Amino acid sequence: MTDSKPISRFAVPKLADLPADIRSTIEAVQEKAGFVPNIFLALAHRPDEFRAFFAYHDALMERDGGLSKAEREMIVVATSAANQCQYCVIAHGAILRIRAKNPLLADQVAVNYRKADITPRQKAMLDYAMKVSQAAWGISEADHEVLRGHGFSDDDIWDIGSISAFFGLSNRLVNMGSIRTNDEFYLMGRLPKG
Repeated sequence: MTDSKPISRFAVPKLADLPADIRSTIEAVQEKAGFVPNIFLALAHRPDEFRAFFAYHDALMERDGGLSKAEREMIVVATSAANQCQYCVIAHGAILRIRAKNPLLADQVAVNYRKADITPRQKAMLDYAMKVSQAAWGISEADHEVLRGHGFSDDDIWDIGSISAFFGLSNRLVNMGSIRTNDEFYLMGRLPKG
């Protein structure tokens, strides 16, 4: 089902032409995933921004804390759907399916997280993430008290808000660049391996 449409409306460098550190990062992702996600190639044409983007991404998404890796992906999927970012909904939906070990959850969260099979704690988390994404100017101490009532620490609240805000940036870059989703993401985590 692969077609010949470009992966970005901006120039995409060849892997061999990239600085060694960026090439090494992309090759490591390729080895783990079995393909190179288009976002890596699309952002690589601006090496300093590539480094900063993925350093912040990893600092938010890979850190230990009160949020599970699946919950972090839920935030990305819900807010990316609200921002109409097809790439992030599909790519991070695949990661959510894998991290949650649930082939249904990503689609539920993307369409309407309020009706998804998630806990009240996770719903409160996504309510806050959506407020950061869509109406951050309206956040008040009352929003934080709701989260604390569900057992979230201040660090957790920072993580929820930061992930939402970071992917607001990501969603806008992807939409601006018209970055295409890799076909491989569509089936990931939907069927058992083997």
